[in-house]
Amino acid sequence: MTLIKSISGIRGTIGGDSGDALTPVDLVKFSSAFVLYIKQRCRKAKPLIVVGRDGRISGAMVNSIVVGTLQSMGANVLDLGLSTTPTVEMNVTRFKADGGIILTASHNPKQWNALKLLNNTGEFLNAGQGENVLDLSEEKLHFSAIDAIGTVKYVNDGVDYHIQKILELEATRPAAIKAKDYHVVVDGINSTGGTAIPNLLRALGVSKITVLNGTPNGYFAHNPEPIAAHLTEICSKVAESDADLGIVVDPDVDRLALVNENGELFGEEYTLVACADYILSKTPGNTVSNLSSSRALADLTEKYGGEYNASAVGEVNVVKTMKDTNAVIGGEGNGGVILPDLHYGRDSLVGVALILSLLSEKNCKLSELKEEYPEYYISKNKIFLDESMDVDLLLEKIKTVYEEYAPITIDGVKVNFPEGWIHLRKSNTEPIIRIYSEGASAEEAEKLAKGVIAEIEKLR
Repeated sequence: MTLIKSISGIRGTIGGDSGDALTPVDLVKFSSAFVLYIKQRCRKAKPLIVVGRDGRISGAMVNSIVVGTLQSMGANVLDLGLSTTPTVEMNVTRFKADGGIILTASHNPKQWNALKLLNNTGEFLNAGQGENVLDLSEEKLHFSAIDAIGTVKYVNDGVDYHIQKILELEATRPAAIKAKDYHVVVDGINSTGGTAIPNLLRALGVSKITVLNGTPNGYFAHNPEPIAAHLTEICSKVAESDADLGIVVDPDVDRLALVNENGELFGEEYTLVACADYILSKTPGNTVSNLSSSRALADLTEKYGGEYNASAVGEVNVVKTMKDTNAVIGGEGNGGVILPDLHYGRDSLVGVALILSLLSEKNCKLSELKEEYPEYYISKNKIFLDESMDVDLLLEKIKTVYEEYAPITIDGVKVNFPEGWIHLRKSNTEPIIRIYSEGASAEEAEKLAKGVIAEIEKLR
């Protein structure tokens, strides 16, 4: 059993002993701490908190405990029920709430669940705020008397509101999309994407929709992380049904992967690149992605005369850098698209709308679109270290090895070479260094990775 308490939320497996898993005791403890944090921030006796969940098996149970706990701490609750991460984020601002909780373990397997915590702007808490919640969770809890408990109201149109706001974007082209008469295959991974994405597609004018794994019951038909090894079913379905493209999301619908008309993966890294291509063609400006994302976005941004900036890994870091640089679009290379014109959060739904608008405007197939972008390949490796090893010191030595390339050290060590880059980050939970590298070919990316691994072996 596992319980991971971090600044980005509380994540764990269901069942087991309290303190070692995500049990009812732990749910009460951390939900209560979040209410205390919100009360301190907004100085209200009865703050308003939005709650929504993905389709996990444990979702209804966890939702009941969390909502009841919030009420018992004196908070009023808007319960969206089955929802998506970006939908909860947008409904926090819609209702001018004081905070939000998303009940989802994202791409983790079915036995996991989590509390992801939002501020009053519908954005994830930053590091300092997350630490504050963790500190408050260690204090003695005091629950409200009967006349001070909060209320709960059920909101049934959270996703509908989200979709309507996407349709209202100037960049969205539903008439052009409808005219193309696209056939789209959707893999909803037995979570809320199986209903939210088809509803969006219908609103955009797509009438031919084939849904795989569309029942949001949490019994994931395959590993829920949307990477190549797990997506053979939809790739085959797109090819055999003569569809125009396939859409894959993770359980909380903030990561978007695409399948072209030949049943081949478009590449998670290129989801953001394609969406940025469309937005930059309308509104030239700056872009942001994290240090482990493809340099294809930087190339594209330069083409449009904008400035590209890289942030530390993590959505909250990407958002901060986007705000600091006034970026018109940004995100992460795992298929996470952030469009400030809608909200500051990774959003698969808006990504789908942008991709279809781009394809209809260019009058091209997804495979043809991919050919327009620079071709890069990312390699992902990791090295296991002795628990006694000082990982920070090891990274400092690596920085010195590559000093002539002016390494970036805002998040581990990233080194840019003429032929590609390497990025080394330590794990916060185990003695591991993760090594990402990118090159113009898979072989080049692997060569860069092997080079830095050899340097680490010399220093161990």
